[in-house]
Amino acid sequence: MADAKAGAGNAIVGMGRGSYAMLLVFFLGPAVVIYTVFSIYPLLATIFNSLYLRQPDGAYIFNGLGNFQTLLTDTTWSAPFWNAFRNNCYFFLIHMLVQNPIGLALAAMLSLPRLRFRATYRTLIFMPTMLSVVIIGFTWQLILSPLWGISKMFLNAFGLGFLFAPWLGQESTALITVSLISVWQFVGIPMILIYTALLAIPEELIDAATVDGLNQFQAFIWVKLPLIFPTIGLVSVLTFVNNFNAFDLIYAMKGALAGPNFSADIMGTLFYRTFFGNQLQLGDLSMGSTIATMMFLIILIGIMCYLFLIQRRMQRYSF
Repeated sequence: MADAKAGAGNAIVGMGRGSYAMLLVFFLGPAVVIYTVFSIYPLLATIFNSLYLRQPDGAYIFNGLGNFQTLLTDTTWSAPFWNAFRNNCYFFLIHMLVQNPIGLALAAMLSLPRLRFRATYRTLIFMPTMLSVVIIGFTWQLILSPLWGISKMFLNAFGLGFLFAPWLGQESTALITVSLISVWQFVGIPMILIYTALLAIPEELIDAATVDGLNQFQAFIWVKLPLIFPTIGLVSVLTFVNNFNAFDLIYAMKGALAGPNFSADIMGTLFYRTFFGNQLQLGDLSMGSTIATMMFLIILIGIMCYLFLIQRRMQRYSF
């Protein structure tokens, strides 16, 4: 194997510049073209469209940053935008404070050497992640329905019927309910990522900690947890990006209006209504692109803060 790798490396080194360029084009060209067409071009087109203003006659004129000023300051646009942004922050915090700690705890339990049927547990926990969001949304609507749902009967069976309420139909609980359903569906992703990182920790370190008198819980806190900080950081970044790009589950359960009274509205549903239109609201290419650009900037700023404020200070471990 080593001889084969060395031979391949020598062959690449011996190539002429033209042959090497052709090799790069052959292998990287299709990926670059697909990425440009489906990612880079739509992003640049969205930013470009956000700089133009639609006139009553349908024409578009250059408006610079005027659309962003309108979105952030004009009452007609700023009220729904800040409401959607605030709800998006709540949506993200619920995932960070509920989903990721549960995923960490599940990964820690699955990594215990004496746990039986761990493969079965891992499959069952990860299975909702593979299901369609439409199926998840429709199923939970049936479960939580005050008319024919089983949640009320389930609570009554344990003497907790007084806790039941139409959680999806109340402004105070609609967003929290949808967020917890999303947590239930996607908790398998941080669990698998952290579980994989835990399996990569050498057994010698755990054995040494055990010899020093640490139990399983202490070994996890003082030995394993510091070693998986980079993975936890990666999970946090993925959670941030996915939640500020969220749309499908809320749309499947609450529709484009994300009711009641926009209480579950996030930037994804606000963008959908603005760009494509909904009911009596006409689609607006410019303002829809402006909202999409704001979503991109928020995600970009969040990732940059993580990379420069946290990632650079995070201690790296190598074995």
